[in-house]
Amino acid sequence: MVYTPHRMKFGIFMAPFHRVGENPTVAFERNMQLLEHLDRLDFDEAWIGEHHSGARELIGEPMLFIAAAAQRTRRIRLGTGVTSLPYHHPFLVADRLVQLDHMTRGRAMFGAGPGVLSSDAFMLGIDPTTQRQRMSEAMDAIMALLRREGPVTMQTDWFTLREARLQLASYTYPHLPVAVATSFTPAGPMLAGRHGVGLLSVAGADDERFNRTWSWVEEGAAQTGREVSREGWRVVLTFHLAETKEQAIDDLRHSYPLRAYAGDGLRPSGQQPLIGPFSNDIEEAVKSGGVLAGTPDEMIDKIKEVQQRSGGIGGILGLAHEWADTAATLKSYELLARYVMPHFQGQIEALFEARDWFENNRNEIFGRSGAATVKAFTDAGKEIPPEIQQQMEAMRKRREALAAAQAEAQGTRGDGA
Repeated sequence: MVYTPHRMKFGIFMAPFHRVGENPTVAFERNMQLLEHLDRLDFDEAWIGEHHSGARELIGEPMLFIAAAAQRTRRIRLGTGVTSLPYHHPFLVADRLVQLDHMTRGRAMFGAGPGVLSSDAFMLGIDPTTQRQRMSEAMDAIMALLRREGPVTMQTDWFTLREARLQLASYTYPHLPVAVATSFTPAGPMLAGRHGVGLLSVAGADDERFNRTWSWVEEGAAQTGREVSREGWRVVLTFHLAETKEQAIDDLRHSYPLRAYAGDGLRPSGQQPLIGPFSNDIEEAVKSGGVLAGTPDEMIDKIKEVQQRSGGIGGILGLAHEWADTAATLKSYELLARYVMPHFQGQIEALFEARDWFENNRNEIFGRSGAATVKAFTDAGKEIPPEIQQQMEAMRKRREALAAAQAEAQGTRGDGA
């Protein structure tokens, strides 16, 4: 049986990605404006990344960005997506998170990861093979501090805690929401299960290993007896929406993804572009399923497919990118909010029911409105004006036409046609 949340969460995973060669200050401002746009569209959340190299993912401290964004937004929740735990002392991470929880009045979230860019670890002198172990150790410390499980004493080969405790209690009870990032390995899901926290599947849902993700979460939870819920599982999808599939692809054709990442000739001569798993050709990427460029209806089908294959998830996050121009990008999120999100948040069925009741009973309900109008003039001893008589006659003809159409439709269904 597939788990279906009453109200699926929708948001973005903002690395962010920017074109090399543009003004970074203006890029930060576009990021802020996107969050303001999503806030107005009633998106639930945004997760902001931490990166220190590569020149494309420019935010080095997501908590700073979140603190500023909280002042410019109203209700959207803002999470670190992620804080790279091997790069920080866990006590300072926990302390800053609690402060952020207060400063955002409970809108902050904590996403944890090992650090995705090996170049970051290289500059910090960290062996990449130790990053997941460091993350696990840091999570043990941070969760103990956030849950106020008493003074925390820990000794590892890279940090020490001596009777550590946070001087502030969390604003959110018992603490702000927590999630662990994962690609397709068991490490992240098992760590999330072990601590009973949420999961961020940041590499999409197209790899076969994705189908085993929740079993790894449950395996981790069994080790500690923690409870886990699919409500806290978000999946990142790469998409761009437009009113037609042709328009969506055309929006991306001139910047996806080499120009967006390589800087249109600003790259040193002979150096190959770093574009990760994405194809150089947007049509090829769409055909392979790596990118969804299409209509809201296609997005609805994609989410249903992810729900079915996963056994049920709690949220969808769009990978924030700038492969289309700013106006088309904002329009894509608007289409998601208007036509996709309501299908997974319990908003569509009631509207359809209300519309169908109104349409199916319009003849009976409004049939008496003409009589009421006549009575109002008669009771007042006045003649009915000609324009009112014309309106009443037009309404009568529409009622008769509607009744005839309904009778014909019922007769057709009765014939089994």
